[in-house]
Amino acid sequence: MLSAVLLAALFCYVGPVDGGKVLVVPVDGSHWINMKVLMEELHSRGHEITVLRPNDAWYIKDNSPHYRTVTVDFSAGFNEEDFGSMAARIISLRRAGGSVWHRMSVEMEMLLMFRQFHLSTVNMIEKIFEDGELMQSFQKAGYDLVLTDPAMGTGVLLARRLGLPLVLNVRWTIQGEGHGAIGPSPLSYVPIPGAELTDVMSFSQRISNTLFYLFTRLQIAFVIEPNYGPLVQRYFGVHYMELFQAADIWLMRTDFTFEFPRPTMPNIVYMAGFQCKPSKPLSPDLEAFVQSAGEHGVIIMTLGTLVGGLPEELTEDIAAAFAELPQKVVWRHTGKRPSTVGNNTLLLDWLPQNDLLGHPSTRLFVAHGGTNGIQEAIYHGVPLVGLPLMFDQLDNFSRVRARGVAKVLDLSTVNRDSFLSALKEVLYQPTYRDKMQRLSALHRDQPTKPLERAMFWIEFVMRHKGAPHLRTDSYKMSTVQYYSVDVALFLLSVVLLVLLISGATLRFLWRRVVRRSKGKQE
Repeated sequence: MLSAVLLAALFCYVGPVDGGKVLVVPVDGSHWINMKVLMEELHSRGHEITVLRPNDAWYIKDNSPHYRTVTVDFSAGFNEEDFGSMAARIISLRRAGGSVWHRMSVEMEMLLMFRQFHLSTVNMIEKIFEDGELMQSFQKAGYDLVLTDPAMGTGVLLARRLGLPLVLNVRWTIQGEGHGAIGPSPLSYVPIPGAELTDVMSFSQRISNTLFYLFTRLQIAFVIEPNYGPLVQRYFGVHYMELFQAADIWLMRTDFTFEFPRPTMPNIVYMAGFQCKPSKPLSPDLEAFVQSAGEHGVIIMTLGTLVGGLPEELTEDIAAAFAELPQKVVWRHTGKRPSTVGNNTLLLDWLPQNDLLGHPSTRLFVAHGGTNGIQEAIYHGVPLVGLPLMFDQLDNFSRVRARGVAKVLDLSTVNRDSFLSALKEVLYQPTYRDKMQRLSALHRDQPTKPLERAMFWIEFVMRHKGAPHLRTDSYKMSTVQYYSVDVALFLLSVVLLVLLISGATLRFLWRRVVRRSKGKQE
């Protein structure tokens, strides 16, 4: 209790940095949404924010009262049209069946897409580095640090090139889940993303976890190494992951109400739910619709900002299932209106997700499994039915399913009956809501708010020009050194040498005893 009070006092009394300059290098799409939260808070605390954006930025607007932009005349290869068509193809492949071949097709589609994304990123980095005028303007700006999302490598490499302290807003790096790049991750109890395992594994599950790990290494060799390896060697002369591992602070968009217990590091700061906030009043029309549900309550459905609609036959099944329930439904749907939609369902192009989740009438959240949406559901204590589509969504749902707060459906097999059954199970079995309420209470019970914690550590890096005392140098060690293979071989050699010497000595002494014995007998 005393330590919690002291920690709270620390955050209250350590003052902010006056007029710090922050260069933000974000990742577009949904990642921009949570980066924007940090930037707006930094701006409110008096810091000057500059955002580096490509000329084909999707979510990142050129004009904002919270930041100024530097728009580079290069493409990041990340636009709404291409992403939408790719997402539609992956969903189509998954709906085609759950066979091994179809799963492999989905994985290959995603690998090719990520390979192209990273190739575009590397090309943009190289052009930035070769633009002398642009690099000189960065040097003259006098930035205090770089804040970036390491899911792409632009910000990490630029920070090293400029010699600036580095803070990561991270869930994923270019190599996968963030912890795997910096913290010890024993395969015996740390599940690899995608394996859908927990921290308690049987022997066969540990085999599966190890195979998933090996598969991720193959992905890295195919997608990441050919892109980042040659570029980083040419400019910095090190392995590219050393630049990521040298970051001063890792602001991790997760915590241990969501993650399974695992080793961590002193420069990892957990800020899960930093984007969550109390709900605001709904618009009069939407409030009237919600109130019309009465005691039955409301179901919310949205598949995030990147996927507006599902295949037509599936939307027909979903609408038909909703129509059989007494609850009201608010559904973000941008495709063709389903013919089976009931009078209890309101279709919207956009919905205030946080405000609906925080409404006392909300009973259930049907979601795709993005990190932001799941954390908002935990914050507001709303149980889930999952329709994970791609990327990390299946892994996210496997974690909350293990907590007993979500029912997860397979996109390749879901239909009207299975969807309706899942809705009824979560709505009418109180354990889902009870466990989610407990998870929400655990998440909220902290000495400081996650956003305040993030701000403290960003400003800490500004005040002290970095945080090297929190950063291990283990990333500079070779694999042989890191796992003490050389030490083990040396000690084994010493033991073998001692055994050989002891054996030779005993043999020598034995022969002398035998000779003396024979001499006496003669």
